[in-house]
Amino acid sequence: MTGHELALALRSAYLTLHRRTGAALSADGVTADQFVVLSALSESSALTQRELVERTSSDHNTLRAMLVLLERRGLIERRPHPTDGRARHVSLTSRGRRAYRKLWAHSEDLRSQMLEPFSDQDVNTLVALLHRLAAAMDRPRGGATPNGRKRSPVS
Repeated sequence: MTGHELALALRSAYLTLHRRTGAALSADGVTADQFVVLSALSESSALTQRELVERTSSDHNTLRAMLVLLERRGLIERRPHPTDGRARHVSLTSRGRRAYRKLWAHSEDLRSQMLEPFSDQDVNTLVALLHRLAAAMDRPRGGATPNGRKRSPVS
């Protein structure tokens, strides 16, 4: 398999999952990306926006826009960080926790279908390989930064 074939297969799997998740959650007024944010927040009492960027593999500006929408809907709250005046702590509200549990239940069939063709070992292997791929793709090569721009020389 070539790198091109791998890239196309990953894109196909991601887009299919994204579309199916969006369809499963659209009646609840939440996008697949917003669900990912709610899911990350459900695993912790509060996270900084930077931690959310890392956990959700989101762009900072995109994440901020999602947080504004989720906050307006009363699903999350953002407060000043207790020790870092520049950071914001983000957490689910009680309404957000209830909404997340409902969304989780509405997406159960999709998760079951996604896991159906795999054994537990297959899933563990696939997850490990995807993490390895993400780490390899995030490493700079040939003087480029992870976003593809050339590093400027340091004098």
